[in-house]
Amino acid sequence: MIGLRKIHCALSATVSLLLAGCVQVPDSPAFKPSAEFPEFRYENFDEYVEFTRNWLKENRAFISEDAEAELNANAPYEIKPLKQGEKRKGILLVHGLGDSPYSFVDVAPALAEQGFLVRVVLLQGHGSKPADLIPENRDAWQEMVEFHTRQLRGEVDELWLGGFSTGANLVTSLALQQPDIKGLLLFSPGFKPKSSMVSLAPYLSKVKDWADIDETDNYVRYDSLAVNGAGEYYKTSAKVREDLKAEPFNRPAFIVMSEYDSVIDPKGVLELFESRFTHPDSQFFWYGNDPESQDTRVSVYQGRIPELRISNFSHMAPLFAPENPYYGQNGSYRMCNNGQLGKAAKECPVAEEVWYSAWGYREKDKTHARLTWNPYFDEQMSVIHQILHKKR
Repeated sequence: MIGLRKIHCALSATVSLLLAGCVQVPDSPAFKPSAEFPEFRYENFDEYVEFTRNWLKENRAFISEDAEAELNANAPYEIKPLKQGEKRKGILLVHGLGDSPYSFVDVAPALAEQGFLVRVVLLQGHGSKPADLIPENRDAWQEMVEFHTRQLRGEVDELWLGGFSTGANLVTSLALQQPDIKGLLLFSPGFKPKSSMVSLAPYLSKVKDWADIDETDNYVRYDSLAVNGAGEYYKTSAKVREDLKAEPFNRPAFIVMSEYDSVIDPKGVLELFESRFTHPDSQFFWYGNDPESQDTRVSVYQGRIPELRISNFSHMAPLFAPENPYYGQNGSYRMCNNGQLGKAAKECPVAEEVWYSAWGYREKDKTHARLTWNPYFDEQMSVIHQILHKKR
């Protein structure tokens, strides 16, 4: 999820800048909000996809020469089930703050192979330009998720929801209100921010537009952070914690977290799983050292894999398969925006070999790029398959 890895630093800097003056905003389309946002209420999902793609063509601040690739990565999409069982099954997937539907480019086809009608939505303010997160708010995101959940419910017999980071917060709050939703798939859920500074974002957004402005060469997510985006994420986290406190989630759920997640408190999420996700078929994947949980539903996978030059797992790593052509082990994009300074930052883009980690991790004599793929992806999807298809 964009920027949350840097929210503490960015918001601390913003507090100082309130006294010192304005962040210099580039004279670029990326930093000028769109005049209006696309409608998401259409009679069917195909129309929603078509009209959203057309809106993106007119409003996206493209960063590469391959506009079609950028559109495909950022537009909503549907994948029909490759096989059909006794029941029609569907799942709606929701990305995180500053991210895009590309977040599920590997997860969605794997679910379709398991017989699910998969739909991936684009939250308003995303996929176009970072400035479009200045006017957006949590209520609009929640309304969109509710609408597409209701629409999908009318087409399937069994409905699941899934989400990454902020998207996981949105779908969890909704599922707690709607008992017919069969269960949840939650990737690095943003239930509890690691930094208490994030709670200031809703107030700072009233006087400041930007917490962080970066150049970007990554066309599947934003790198610059609007303060309002951070504030609206925080509201989703506060809401889901309040909802879980009021009522446990008593249906199956799959949750995955990295011990070294730089933006979310992983042990806080684990504690919520142990106490508030009560179904015996729920499973928690932990990438890192053994947290010594007494919950038998928790599975531990070693996060340091020297033979793959992996120091630890990042916030985004669980989502992507090693074969992913963009983010994968031999993918075309190396994420060097990883919290490094000096020599390591300069060497990352050109080094023949780098190590991989969560944002901000440093180790002497090593250059680290972000870990953007998951060596346990197949094992993860196998467990998800067991949860989704177990007869109850």
